[in-house]
Amino acid sequence: MLERDTMSFSRIGGLAAIGFAALILGTNLVLAPAGLPLLGDPIGEVTEFFDTDSDLVRGTSALTPLVWILATLFGASVVAALWPAERARGEAWSLVGFAGLIMQNIMFAGVTATRLALTSTTGDRSASVGIWAMNGGFFVLNGTFLALAMIGLSVGGVRGGLIRPWHAALGFTAAALQFSSAVFLPVAFDDPGAVNLLGLSGWLLWVVWLVGYGVTLIRRSHSVSPQPSTSLA
Repeated sequence: MLERDTMSFSRIGGLAAIGFAALILGTNLVLAPAGLPLLGDPIGEVTEFFDTDSDLVRGTSALTPLVWILATLFGASVVAALWPAERARGEAWSLVGFAGLIMQNIMFAGVTATRLALTSTTGDRSASVGIWAMNGGFFVLNGTFLALAMIGLSVGGVRGGLIRPWHAALGFTAAALQFSSAVFLPVAFDDPGAVNLLGLSGWLLWVVWLVGYGVTLIRRSHSVSPQPSTSLA
């Protein structure tokens, strides 16, 4: 006899959001003090880091498949909570946000792949230059899809009564910063200090927004009446 798990999908999504935020924040708290290069840093510093700390890069990269799974579960749980009412209103903001999450997963796969490639090409300067430039493009343009995710899920969440206006405003602010960093990248690729600052500010707000959404989904799970359990003989 098998009984269905009583944990609501909303709670799963909320825990996934918090786990997602914890993993991306924790990974960066490990890599940044170790000297992870920023866009625009000299290629010598880049190759030195990926040569000296190749094991650290590979270890943190091993966690990214879990990050992508958690992001997908989070987005799907928001869609499950909002889609019935949105469909009745002829809207699809939650689907816009979910599409943004899926696309940022794909873009960050490029970031991860190029970081792994750099750990194997430190002896080839020309290859490292090209791969590092590609890494920077993936990383900053990823802000477009983070912005899309936050706009869609913030608009859908506030219109559906799932999140509060201040939470949506936080998402819009972070989205504006992330999108701005993506837009300005092509004209600032050789001197990206301001772009790095825009992206970092938006990313930090994104993490706060994400945790807040996770808490909201967990709280919602306590207010949703459980469905009768089913069994399989």
